[in-house]
Amino acid sequence: MRKKERAEKIHRILAKLYPAPAIPLHHRDNYTLLIAVVLSAQCTDARVNLITPKLFAKASSPQEMVQLSISEIEAIIRPCGLAPRKARAIWTLSRLLIEKHQGEVPNAFEALEELPGVGHKTASVVMAQGFNVAAFPVDTHIHRCAQRWGLSSGKSVKQTEIDLKRLFPKKDWIKLHLQIIYFAREFCPSRRHDAANCPICSWACGVM
Repeated sequence: MRKKERAEKIHRILAKLYPAPAIPLHHRDNYTLLIAVVLSAQCTDARVNLITPKLFAKASSPQEMVQLSISEIEAIIRPCGLAPRKARAIWTLSRLLIEKHQGEVPNAFEALEELPGVGHKTASVVMAQGFNVAAFPVDTHIHRCAQRWGLSSGKSVKQTEIDLKRLFPKKDWIKLHLQIIYFAREFCPSRRHDAANCPICSWACGVM
């Protein structure tokens, strides 16, 4: 089976399993989405969703966030890990949104990636889920699955993103990003993976 055909079969399976995948990070608007994605670095979405209500109860806009001290933010988000770095990034990016973007989250990759704590993957999530701009954010789940399924060399998330964008229709990138994440969590974990009973790995695993 050619790689393109394999991708098409995987696409059909994912569409059947997850026809309308929900955005896993709870948020109210693009600012709270941005903060939630920053917090999700090296942290589960489930844990972020437990912490953000406490944070957003105190500050749900850039203007409110800069009224908190970095130490106050850090105390709230500590369970998410990397709290000192994330707290500093959240406070500083909030100040920059006020100073450079009238308090609004910019809808451009370059502007987002200039913000502290915002890399390409975070910017891609905000562009896709916040502004509905075609993007294919690649996290560890997607990177792992793409390698297992023989869709990418898996040597870097950057290369994986390029490979997946070549294989799947642009109009489906946003939904596919979520579908693969949900699939990875349910059927394709990094540890104790039962390839024989995985709806995709059972026939695609390790094929290049």
